[in-house]
Amino acid sequence: QVQLVESGGGLVQAGASLRLSCAASGFIFSRYTMGWFRQAPGKEREFVARIKWSDDKTYYPDSVKGRFTISRDNAKNTVYLQMNSLKPEDTAIYYCARSNSLLGLTASTYDYWGQGTQVTVSS
Repeated sequence: QVQLVESGGGLVQAGASLRLSCAASGFIFSRYTMGWFRQAPGKEREFVARIKWSDDKTYYPDSVKGRFTISRDNAKNTVYLQMNSLKPEDTAIYYCARSNSLLGLTASTYDYWGQGTQVTVSS
């Protein structure tokens, strides 16, 4: 069965960096676009990053562009999210997910989700 397991979250100060990992299993990882989302308390889920399976092209919303980098290692069935210059507003639970579409730009195209990892950024 499909499994996505995130790790790497934690408590950091503003300006610090964290790298999240998501280990995938139960499907041909190299053939799927992968994404990261986040959800803060009382807020809607927010798209954070996407990496296409076909050409590794990435996409980010303006809120994280230039600070976050998504990457993948198909040999390890793992997708990463490098987060730099963290801000208190980045505090959220971060989820990785598998998209059933190539572009993976909307949450509705993601069919499997991990359990999430907490990221807390103190000011």
